[in-house]
Amino acid sequence: VGRPNVGKSTLLNALVGQKVSITSDKAQTTRHRITGVRTVDEAQFVFVDTPGFQTKHNAALNRTLNRTVHGVLADVDLVLFVVEAGRFGLDDAKVLALLPEDKPVVLIANKLDAVHRRAELAPWLKGMQERRNFSEFVPLSAKKEADVTRLFKILKPYLPEQGWFYDEDALTDRSERFLASEIIREKL
Repeated sequence: VGRPNVGKSTLLNALVGQKVSITSDKAQTTRHRITGVRTVDEAQFVFVDTPGFQTKHNAALNRTLNRTVHGVLADVDLVLFVVEAGRFGLDDAKVLALLPEDKPVVLIANKLDAVHRRAELAPWLKGMQERRNFSEFVPLSAKKEADVTRLFKILKPYLPEQGWFYDEDALTDRSERFLASEIIREKL
């Protein structure tokens, strides 16, 4: 979860290894709960992409998108809180306030490739740790395969011991028709 345009859908696509969620610089691109699945060896990871949390609730669409975010937070075992590396604004703080206290939360500092002065990340990280006791802190670029591979290793211990929800070759719970309609919407 995270505010709009922090790279949640880009990260989901990288984790799945294929585009299952559309991406755009426009807010409200992701409007549905999108499940992405990746089976690595004996472990199956099930990720859920959410719309960016909308801080302006005056529009019906924004309220609907926010209900989706709340529903996902109730359903998952582990929360990935995605922010832009080195940035934390009011919209990020509003999302942070929503996160459940009874579940582990991993802070994903995405878009690391856009940070020009890495030394500035240390005080930023200290400030983030003061905001919440995150289970893990993972600086990464969703566009770098090595970073995504490292993230799988970090997340694996958090997987519950249970049977798989999806077939080994499944990538999403969405139909091809839905994915096609989303890609058309992305291009418009």
